[in-house]
Amino acid sequence: MAVPIALEAVHAGFPSVAQDYFSGDFSFDTNVITHPDTSFIVRVSGTSMTNAGIFDGDLAIVDRSLTPQDGDIVIAALDGELTVKRLISNTSGQPVLHAENSQFPDIQLYFDESVTIWGVVIGNYHPQCERATIRMNA
Repeated sequence: MAVPIALEAVHAGFPSVAQDYFSGDFSFDTNVITHPDTSFIVRVSGTSMTNAGIFDGDLAIVDRSLTPQDGDIVIAALDGELTVKRLISNTSGQPVLHAENSQFPDIQLYFDESVTIWGVVIGNYHPQCERATIRMNA
């Protein structure tokens, strides 16, 4: 579904005079999800990524066609359990799943573990008011 997109950017500082017209429609399918055949959306549960701006209840947009790189936020299956974390390398060059909340430990990955990176998180949707409910078909 396409929604209207304004011509002007909204200022987060001093307000500007509002424009009464729009530049056309904006489709998330077309403009955000660049690889629809290899993308999916997953609901986030928990608070381990709050310092990355990903909160409990958010929808994460995941692209499976992207090769995970150091610093990417990824969805990983670790021993059959899904988690969202930042993929980094430690000083020894070993991969680490890093939580963006100091209350959660890093997960050191070893070659003998059953780990699958499901995809790279390319964005997330976080509602800004209680009335902005997120509906997902089951």
